[in-house]
Amino acid sequence: MKKIQMVDLKGQYQGIKEQVNSAISEILDSSSYINGPEVHSFQAELEKYSDVAHVIPCGNGTDALQIAMMGLGLQPGDEVITADFTFAATVEVIALLQLTPVLVDVYPDTFNIDVNAIEKAITSKTKAIVPVHLFGQCADMDAILKLAQKHNLYVIEDNAQAIGATYTAMDGTKRKAGSMGHVSATSFFPSKNLGCYGDGGAIFTNDDKLAHTLRGIVNHGMYERYHHDVVGVNSRLDSIQAAVLRAKLPRLDAYNAARREAARKYSKAFEAQEHIVVPKTACTSDGICETCDCHVFHQYTLKITNGKRDALVQRLGEMGIPCGVYYPIPLHKQKAYADERYNENDFPVTNQLVKEVISLPMHTELDDEQIAYITDTVIEFVNK
Repeated sequence: MKKIQMVDLKGQYQGIKEQVNSAISEILDSSSYINGPEVHSFQAELEKYSDVAHVIPCGNGTDALQIAMMGLGLQPGDEVITADFTFAATVEVIALLQLTPVLVDVYPDTFNIDVNAIEKAITSKTKAIVPVHLFGQCADMDAILKLAQKHNLYVIEDNAQAIGATYTAMDGTKRKAGSMGHVSATSFFPSKNLGCYGDGGAIFTNDDKLAHTLRGIVNHGMYERYHHDVVGVNSRLDSIQAAVLRAKLPRLDAYNAARREAARKYSKAFEAQEHIVVPKTACTSDGICETCDCHVFHQYTLKITNGKRDALVQRLGEMGIPCGVYYPIPLHKQKAYADERYNENDFPVTNQLVKEVISLPMHTELDDEQIAYITDTVIEFVNK
């Protein structure tokens, strides 16, 4: 059996090696490293794939979130509601802009933000909601968009983990993750479903005026060289990263399908295990949907309910199986974001999840032998 990787970027590279190497060589020959033809081509291709009017490439996913909020004109003291159970970047940019983060609980099955908790947290100072499409599937966008419309709030999708996922609305229409809010942000960090070989990100919007503002912000506030019309930052996707992403984008649906197939095999192996709770997709009452692409499994995350999660992490390491705990500490308990406004009784799900979740290897190169070894090891340890 080949060595198990949490994310097998080298194995994936072998399938696109010739195309990537050729594209990088051409960039080196042309010396067009910033805002070159590869960046513009990738932008257009991603707009078409995601069915959005505007994609604004930028330096990384965190910048994408920050620039999205800057573009909306949010002001210091404005409240922004987001999930307590997510990576710190989501709340980090809120704090950096001197906005007020308001953290709320999540659902225990999909791990996505709880809409009822959002509604309870809305005040006269609330200006935006940031739903995080955690681990690869969309938050409840129908309910979130309805709530936002009712209270005149912006919706900023944090789509760092769900690019390529499809959301089916109540009326039956299908939309790509990142195409539904006023603006959205994604990351092209190497381990993402669509990852480059360095840092990269993008902002999506269907609002022409907002897109114009965002394009200025990413480039020092310039639309014409040395004319600074808005306060901006320096955050641009370089040509080499765009070339890598162009090679991967036509394969993204196949990559995501491979992840879903691996997830189905994992879940089948864990079927009927008393102390192992497999991931759920929002469109099914239990298990993983067999017929759609609502979940792209950036992570395959179990809940271990008999108190053995931490010991399992140690055991998997001993057996040569990488794993991750995403996330071990709720944001409301992080030193940087602690606030006396928060009541522990408002976060029962998150406080339980951080004790139970464990993510197993998930990537496009997983094979049946590896999956069997991983699942057998988990089952044996949890049940002993």
